[in-house]
Amino acid sequence: MAVPAENPGTPEEPGTPEQPGKPGRTRLIGGPGMLLVWLYGVMVVGAVSRSVVQIATEFDKAPLAYSLSAVAGLVYGFITYSLVRGGERARRAALVCCAAELAGVLIVGTWTLADPSAFPDATVWSDYGMGYLFIPVLLPITAMFWLRKSRKAS
Repeated sequence: MAVPAENPGTPEEPGTPEQPGKPGRTRLIGGPGMLLVWLYGVMVVGAVSRSVVQIATEFDKAPLAYSLSAVAGLVYGFITYSLVRGGERARRAALVCCAAELAGVLIVGTWTLADPSAFPDATVWSDYGMGYLFIPVLLPITAMFWLRKSRKAS
C-alpha cells in the first residue's frame, strides 16, 4: 500500500495543515474583512457596469470621467481579489491599491469641485464619491485599517 506524499506547499503557500510549524496563507476575509469583500464586490459591479454602459453609448460626452470610472472598477476588482486570495503578498498589494484608490478619490474629488467643467458627467470618485454615498472615500480608509490590523494579528 502506497503512502501519500506530504504536500510540501508552494512558494505562494508555504505551509499546509500537514506541516505543523509552517505558517499557511493568512486569511484576510475573516470577520470585518468579509464585509469589505462584499462592499468592494458591490463597488466592482457598480463601477464596471456604469463605465461599460457609458463608454459604449456616450464616450464622446465625457471620456475622462468614463475612463476614470473604468479604472476605479479595475482597482476595486483587484482589491477584492487580493482580499479573497489572502496571504502576505496579497495583503501588501491590497494595501498599496487602497492607498492609490484613496489618492484617486481625493484628487478626482477635489478636481471635480475645483473645476466642474473638466467633468461634464460624474465619475465614481466625483465629489469624493457623493453619488455612491461617500463609500469610495470611506472604503479605502477602512480597508487600510483592516489590512494593517490583519498584519499585526498574524
